[in-house]
Order: sequence, then structure tokens, then C-alpha cells
Amino acid sequence: MESPAETKEPYRVLARKYRPSNFDELIGQDALVRTLKNAIESGRIAHSFMLTGIRGTGKTTTARIIAKAINYVGPNGDAGPTVGPTDDCTLCQAIAEDRHPDVIEMDAASRTGVDDIRDIIEGVRYAPTEARYKVYIIDEVHMLSKNAFNALLKTLEEPPEYVKFIFATTEIRKVPITVLSRCQRFDLARVSLEDLEAHYANIAKLENTKADDEAIALIARAADGSVRDGLSLLDRAISLSEGHITAERVHDMLGLSDKTQTLSLLSAALSGKADEALNIVSDFYEKGQDPIALIQDLTEMTHILTKVKAAPEARRTVAPNMSTEEFEKTKELAQKLSIPALGKAWQIFLNGTSETVSSSNPQSVLEMVVLRLCYTAVLPDPHDLVKKLKAQNDSGVIGSGGSAAQSASPASGATGHAAHRTSTRALDGGTRATSAATVQATETVATSQTQTESVANANLQSLSDIMNYLEQHGVMVLASELERYVQFISLKDRHLNVALKEGGARELPAKIGKALTDLTGNRWVVSLGKGDAQPTLHEQRLERDRQARAEIEAHPMVKTTLETFPGSKIVEIKNKEETTS
Repeated sequence: MESPAETKEPYRVLARKYRPSNFDELIGQDALVRTLKNAIESGRIAHSFMLTGIRGTGKTTTARIIAKAINYVGPNGDAGPTVGPTDDCTLCQAIAEDRHPDVIEMDAASRTGVDDIRDIIEGVRYAPTEARYKVYIIDEVHMLSKNAFNALLKTLEEPPEYVKFIFATTEIRKVPITVLSRCQRFDLARVSLEDLEAHYANIAKLENTKADDEAIALIARAADGSVRDGLSLLDRAISLSEGHITAERVHDMLGLSDKTQTLSLLSAALSGKADEALNIVSDFYEKGQDPIALIQDLTEMTHILTKVKAAPEARRTVAPNMSTEEFEKTKELAQKLSIPALGKAWQIFLNGTSETVSSSNPQSVLEMVVLRLCYTAVLPDPHDLVKKLKAQNDSGVIGSGGSAAQSASPASGATGHAAHRTSTRALDGGTRATSAATVQATETVATSQTQTESVANANLQSLSDIMNYLEQHGVMVLASELERYVQFISLKDRHLNVALKEGGARELPAKIGKALTDLTGNRWVVSLGKGDAQPTLHEQRLERDRQARAEIEAHPMVKTTLETFPGSKIVEIKNKEETTS
């Protein structure tokens, strides 16, 4: 006599035990089912099908259902194709058990070469032995090599009338367009959260297991649209539950961070509360949360917060897998934040993810990333700051002392600086996390005395006129030497007295005189003289730049900006013409 252990059926995982056997049992694929049913009932059955979608949505299952439906003969062997149940057909039972010689399943991931396709091409020549159609089911077809695809093309385009091809893939973009154009394509959608919850709750009842609604909802959300993934999780939950699946048990089983706690961590970090944020990070660590998984959760939550901030009423689009309670808390936090602040957090987490993954101590890196966010979160947004400063300036709050300062130009008559703009860069000293914000701070006008004589007609009245004249006529090297080394003393009747700065060549005055004589057609004399010599044009330009920087730094708006962003500095001063060119 056999013992109970010997007669007991072997255990089958839920994903296999509850695999759909006909079109009516497929969930979440209404458009696919309707199209295939109409095609089979009308006899318009394509010679090749391409099924694509994420893992666990029923691609291989659908392929087997199609193979059974078109080969159905009924209990007496005289029935035609059907769209209903096929359990009473012995031929269909053999197909379901993968033992029928006319329905061949092939895994393209392990059989990728031309030789494997050649076996199919050879087999196509022979009619089916028992079934109505010889069906080739090729899973993960995108794994075939380029040569294998090319070898299949001709057969795929004009197969015998008794041959059907059914392809399944998760990477449809890797399938050549020449293959896609020969197939009838079906995209299997992610199964909705509501359908998954109903499906898993029903299976739990069939397994004589009590399951809380929140527990089923957690499993459905973790499945992310994949029926098989959720069934695997449900299988584990039943094994752990001892007859009753609770939300707490599922949460511990999944090892996922609580979205409420993740929101609390983000809220603390974005509020600059470093103590509170680090305590929450420590709680996650003590519970066994993987630092890499946590920073990925923070990145995802930042993404969701940004979408909720941008479109708070688009619940189905921005947060389809959130419970109502979680969504309301997310919406409440999003209302307190700005898009620039969320964008800044997004960039910090993206950079922090790569740092955490590559680090030998990911927990320490995670803590540094959170501290980085705490520090940068309290800095004002540059755009809002400038708007605020301009509003205050317009209202006269910081208007005093902020008028455009006039800078006196030297007697040489050099062209003064027009409107200046300043750019400030806020630097994060310890972590080099730069706010990377360029602040347009102010415009100040510094006018100078204009040149009184035209350079074009060689009516040269100053050293600056002579330098500009040489530049206009292409004598660039000599003009540069004049600017750097020549000091003006006097100019009368084309007789220029100068002094030389240290480093200037003794023959430089003679070279300048000869160049001016050649260019103007009038005799010029340039000699070393005595008397009070002015600074060189180069020194005068440096002094004007120094004065302009001092005036800009003293402007109330710029001063406020520099004080608001510790460590910031003016990195460049441009003429207004340069900024608009």
C-alpha cells in the first residue's frame, strides 16, 4: 500500500498552476484577446505573429493558447478552430504539456545561430503529422543573430499554408524591421493594478489562504504590471504567512523601504534638517535596507514628487501604483517644494547613485549624499533671489547708493567700459557640490570721456589714438608693445615725447615714429623725453577694471547676492556689447 507521501502530487508554483489555458482566462489584454478571437472566428489567421511586452504579461502563454485554438479538434476529432476552452481536446492537452510533435517551442536565447534556423527551414518542408497546423513558437526572438534572421526571412515571408510562426520578445527594438514587416504584431500591455489585485485575491482564496487587502495591494504594486512576478511574490507570502497574509509580513518580505518613511527622509533633507534625516537613514540601515536600493527609492520618489508638483490632478499618470494615503502625503509635500529645488535634488541623487554603486562603503556615501542635499536645500534659488532683489530695488528698498556710478577716464581718452554684468558662482566648499547657478546680478553704467578727434583721418591727439590707429592698419605687434611699455609725456605737432616702462626695447620709439610716418604720409618724431609720464595704457586699463569691480561689488544687489551665497565670487565682468553679441 502506497503511503500518503507517495500519492501526493508534486508541488507546482502558482505561476504554472494558474497559467491561463484559453483566451477567457487572460487578464489585462482585452485588445489582444478581441483581435485574435475575431481573426480565428473569421478564418483570417495570419501566418506569423509577433508578441511583445515586459516579462510576465503572457507572451508565451498567449502563443500556446493560439496554437491550441487553431489546432482544436474537439473530443471527437472533427471540430474546427475555437476561441473557447480547449480542455476536452487530447491534441490541445499534448500542446499544453509541450509534447506534441507539430508544435515546436524554441528558446532563441540558447539557440541563436544559422544552424538552428536551418533546422526550422528543413522542418517547414514537411506537413504536420497530427495537427491542423505546424506551429513554431520562438521565445526571446531578439536574441537571434543577424545571419539567423536573414536565413529566416524567405521562409517567413512565404511559408507553406500549414505552417504558423509565433515569436515572443521583450526587446522589440532589437528585432530587424524586415522581420517585423512580415508579422502581425501585438503589444501586451502592463496589467493594471486593479486587475492584479483582483487576480491575486482570487488565487489566495483558491489556495485557502486569508489575505488582507493591503497585503494584496502591496504585492500588486511590487509586481509592476507583471502577472508572473506578482504570483512569485504571492507564492512566497503564502509560505511565510501560516494561513494569513498581512501587510506587515509582506512589507518585511519585500524588503522595500516604506514610501511614507522615504517621504519623511526627503522632507527632512529638503528642509535642511540634517539630524532628522540622518536618524531616518540610520533606521533604514538597522532594518537591513540596502543603501543602493534606498538612494534609488529616493531618486524615484523625487521623480514622482516633481510630476505631482507639475500635474497634481493627474493621479493615474504620475503615481499609478500609489495607495490613496501615500498619494495624498506625496501631494502635500510637493506643494511645499519648488520645481528648481526638486530638480536640484534629482541631480544630487543621480550623481550620488553612481558614487554609491562604485563605493566600497555605500552606507557612508549615502549619508554624504543626504548631507549634501541638506546643505544645498537651504540655499535660495538663484532665479527667485534675483526676482526678489529686483522687486526690492524697484520698490526703493535697496535703491539708495545703487545708482550707476560714473568712472573718470584717464587723460589718454581710452574708451570707457559700458554696461557691466556680473556672474556669480556659489561654491560648495566641503563636498564640491556646486549650486551651478549663474546669477545675473546687476547692470551699472560707467561712461567715459569720448575721443574728440577722429582716428580715421590720422588726427592723432593721444597715445590711445595712436594705438588704435596702428591696430586699424594691422600693425598689431607694435600696437601691443606701445600699450604695455610706452608712457605718455607730451604730443605736439607730430612730435611725441614718451618714457619707456621696464622691459621696453630702446628702439621702440623709433619704430613707432617710422610706422606713423609711413602710414600717415607725414613725418613723425617719437623720442624719449623728460617730465611727468602717465601710466601705460595697459596699467590704465587694469585700474579701470579694478574700479569697475569695486563699484559692482559695492552695489546693494550684488553685495546682497555675495552675502547670501557664502563663498561666491565675481568670476567675470563683460561689456554690455559682449553679452548681447
